[in-house]
Amino acid sequence: MDLPYTLSADRPPQIGMVVLQADETIERDMRRLLPAEAELLVSRVPSGRDVNAASLAAMEDVLTEAARLFPSGARFSAIGYGCTSGTAQIGAGRIRALIQAGAETPCVTEPVSALIAACRALGVRRIGLVSPYVAEVSDRLRQVLAEAGIDVSGFASFNQSREETVARISAQSIRDAAQNVADHAECEAVFLSCTNLRTLDVIDAVERATGTPVLTSNQVLGWHLTALAGLPRPKHAPGRLWAREAVTAST
Repeated sequence: MDLPYTLSADRPPQIGMVVLQADETIERDMRRLLPAEAELLVSRVPSGRDVNAASLAAMEDVLTEAARLFPSGARFSAIGYGCTSGTAQIGAGRIRALIQAGAETPCVTEPVSALIAACRALGVRRIGLVSPYVAEVSDRLRQVLAEAGIDVSGFASFNQSREETVARISAQSIRDAAQNVADHAECEAVFLSCTNLRTLDVIDAVERATGTPVLTSNQVLGWHLTALAGLPRPKHAPGRLWAREAVTAST
């Protein structure tokens, strides 16, 4: 017997995320950062265990296919690409085009565009940067930020190339690094780079200790996705950033 049914007219706002195969952190963080009424749908893109310029650039060839793996019935308010260094390597505009070639959405963002919007919202032009990665990866990000008018006035790195190591750097190590950069650099904010770095639980503590705004890859990405999708701010999101309206003209 065929059962009768009706279709619900209600559709929750949907946010998409294209996440690196090697990333163990961003999905949990996004579910903390996005408001409860948002539905998060995730696709994965192949990525190497080692992070270097070549492995980051290689994702350009598979981003559209990853976006095509989202459910065909989804209606996305916005889609995020979850890689800071990959964005710096491939380029924000190219990533937007590749994702929109595979999935229909009016808005695409990633941590670099989100960071630039966050800095504009906070009036920040000089940041201290904490990176987990090797020099060629960190240097490319610094170059892209400089082109956007954001000066990296202080820098420190854990100098790691393995993603599974990055995901397991302790909160205390991240907190110590952030405080050290804030204490020794003439910066207006500290940025903790990498979506696989577990940063959310150190933001408020470092802001209290240093008096300096703390921005992280996942935090700014969640903030920017929320603004682009026209969603209300989530409760208890970490950091001063959430008190600011997003500047989205550059996305």
